[in-house]
Amino acid sequence: MYRPVPITTRGGEPTDSGDPVVTLDQVPRWSNAEFRYAYENADPTNSCFPDPLASASGSECNASGMVSKFPMDHEINSKIYLWRGDPWNLEVDAVVNSTNENLDEAHSSPGLHASAGPGLAEECTTLGGCRTGMAKVTNAYDLPARRVIHTVGPKYAVKYHTAAENALSHCYRSCFELLIENGLKSIAMGCIYTEAKSYPREPAAHVAIRTVRRFSEKQKDKVEAIVFCTTTSQDTEIYKRLLPLYFPRDKHEEEVALLKLPADVGDENGETTIDERKIRIKPLPNAKKSNPRISQASVDLSVSNVGLTRSSSYLDAFLDPAFMSLIKDPDQRRREQWEKTAQAQTSWNFFKMFGYGDVAGPPLSAAEEYSLHSRYLTKANTLNFSEIAEMKIVYRGGVDSEGRPVMVIVGAHFLLRCLDLERFIIHVVKEFEPLIQKPYSIVYFHSAATLQMQPDLGLMKRIQQILGRKHQHNLHAIYVLHPTFGLKSAVFGLQLCVDNVVWKKVVYVDRLLQLFRYVPREQLTIPDFVFQHDLEVNGGKGLIVDPRTKYVYQRP
Repeated sequence: MYRPVPITTRGGEPTDSGDPVVTLDQVPRWSNAEFRYAYENADPTNSCFPDPLASASGSECNASGMVSKFPMDHEINSKIYLWRGDPWNLEVDAVVNSTNENLDEAHSSPGLHASAGPGLAEECTTLGGCRTGMAKVTNAYDLPARRVIHTVGPKYAVKYHTAAENALSHCYRSCFELLIENGLKSIAMGCIYTEAKSYPREPAAHVAIRTVRRFSEKQKDKVEAIVFCTTTSQDTEIYKRLLPLYFPRDKHEEEVALLKLPADVGDENGETTIDERKIRIKPLPNAKKSNPRISQASVDLSVSNVGLTRSSSYLDAFLDPAFMSLIKDPDQRRREQWEKTAQAQTSWNFFKMFGYGDVAGPPLSAAEEYSLHSRYLTKANTLNFSEIAEMKIVYRGGVDSEGRPVMVIVGAHFLLRCLDLERFIIHVVKEFEPLIQKPYSIVYFHSAATLQMQPDLGLMKRIQQILGRKHQHNLHAIYVLHPTFGLKSAVFGLQLCVDNVVWKKVVYVDRLLQLFRYVPREQLTIPDFVFQHDLEVNGGKGLIVDPRTKYVYQRP
């Protein structure tokens, strides 16, 4: 277990603030630390449970055949330290101060200016402020360190979580860049994220640790010591739990990290990446490998005559047919749309006849889906859905056992008679938008949902069309709790007539304990009636429900 080391003063002299100076020799190295996070104490069902959507080799607990993204490196581990206390007392080359854009003393890390003296605040006023994600350096004055690096952490909002993660990652990289530019070798940094900016602690710790790891891999020869400083027991426990994932000290921790790491661990710099926003450079389509030699006469032509002398066949050889197919005559586009509408209206719709909704009609193209999604997202950003949000039909959960974010849907809360369906669809688009950018899962509570009228398959098809192909690609699984025969029939209909890819990802779960194997209990906010329904359906044999925490346990 982690214990603060005994502190002695440097040469018997404390700092000007009265606090003793701590040298790096007194701080335990990560590679030599006595504490080890006890993964064995965690629920084994959460760390190793066969995923029905994964291949047999990918669901094995030993993670055989998988390559670690953060392999064990003793040289890097020897430069990492974890310290419980203020960084201002450490004798290092640089310490990091988390502040605001104006570098105000009131918004700086607690205790810094009191330890450094008034000279630090005076120098900060001459820097002209600092932008979010950037860093600036000053003298350390009365601190044991040589320099203070000031950086501005981002504000956090779920809607813009990717931007916040990348800005926070840039904070750490900017600090390291200044460290190297000033010829410094050791750095102590506290938690740059602040509660005032609503940044969740654990996601921020993931960004911080993986960014430091990526930097250490590239600049291991230029840095001698990196100290993670925590001032609260909550932050200390988070770092003790996450450090082995990114800085494994043995093969066992490396294997455990394969199962515990989040699905998205960033790029080579630790930044979050979105595949759809990557710039893809491909060879020029239809271009021949051996370009024909152009005569000298054609080269000497003036620019004004080039367009007149070259035939259309010459240009067609360099135009992408896939791109040109998007450029259609407006009358032709309208005619195709009319034909699709007429076909949907005149076709024999078996599901609509039996009350399952309108699921007929041809599928939308990629351009049509993008346009539809953009229109709904624009509406979602301008409307207030507080009355729908209070119904708790759709809300954000935690993460599943593999670190993917989870969206929770409660079927019994869907009161069809009290809802404006168009506003509800816009609300769903707004709630799902932050999640569908990366791999995610859905948990659907069908408990007691048969007591309410449920949306038909036509509405489900429309929501799926609006969410688009990004949702189809990044959705990992839909965990359905307490499914009924009618629900399974509806899902089978969706597989046949709407989308065989998405609805093949449905995993039926009959008991809460089985669901907790996929999504840990502490990551879900579960309505009380779901527990009651689970006891009624499954008889409650061998189960104990904690009335305060709503935890379900196996009876000993």
